[in-house]
Amino acid sequence: MSVELFEEIPTDFARMRLLIEYYEVIMRLEGHRRSDNVDDRRGSGGNFGGGKGSIIGLIIVLVGAYYGVDLTGLVDAGGLNQPTESRQSSSEEIHLEDLSRTVLASTEDSWQGYFQRMGKRYANPTLVLYSGYTSTACGTGQAAMGPFYCPNDNQVYLDLSFYQEMKNKLGAAGDSAFAYVIAHEVGHHVQNLLGILPQVNRLRQKSDSKTANQLSVKLELQADCFAGVWARSAVKSGLFELGDEEKAFKAAEAVGDDRLQKRSQGYVVPDSFTHGTSAQRLSWFRKGLQSGDPARCDTFNND
Repeated sequence: MSVELFEEIPTDFARMRLLIEYYEVIMRLEGHRRSDNVDDRRGSGGNFGGGKGSIIGLIIVLVGAYYGVDLTGLVDAGGLNQPTESRQSSSEEIHLEDLSRTVLASTEDSWQGYFQRMGKRYANPTLVLYSGYTSTACGTGQAAMGPFYCPNDNQVYLDLSFYQEMKNKLGAAGDSAFAYVIAHEVGHHVQNLLGILPQVNRLRQKSDSKTANQLSVKLELQADCFAGVWARSAVKSGLFELGDEEKAFKAAEAVGDDRLQKRSQGYVVPDSFTHGTSAQRLSWFRKGLQSGDPARCDTFNND
């Protein structure tokens, strides 16, 4: 066996391992509903849609990636992808869109059930996928802002490139970590429907900066708890497995104000926190996950 062949083995093995990991995730997503409440503004349709076409299309692209061949044209020719405009998407983008639609559908099912038990109606939010920047009813949205929710149009905004930022800059990788981010933003939508978000925003406007920041922290921690409530239902439905929540835990910790400030400026300023410490975010996410009860997410009357 030549030296050259020995040198090629790690690369081929890594490709195969990546392909197997993607395939396992695809099989886990199979059988779960994809939401149609998605507004794709990334320049075109650029996706394989939902259901089996999405699964088959992603497998074809991944096989092509393993052998170093671009098979996206084959997917288009086979009628699995029929966008109104042509757009090249990486296998990761395709997978993340499919994951986002699946997670969104799961949050819809979970929160609809909760609202029905309260005798109320849950209005589904719209997930907006965009690249770089986009217009919103809350102003111009930019990828640098990270994922966010706009209460003025009831939409969650997400640039899929945030997945790489989570992985490379925040050290929080994996599908469950990315799902946590979506569930957190949907948590803000739940707050909006329950009247919590507008009430807190009114209080913030009347408060000094320190008090306003403290209110923001409580709001964010409640959204973390709501994300945990959803995560419990996601495990029950088989969308995620026990153990996957560890990646979500890392994501919750990674976006704590103390850790982000320490990384960016070398020190922390507690009075400027707007989202909570890593420990707080992890604690409230766990509380939602363990209880599965939104009523246990009262961050305004509990520390």
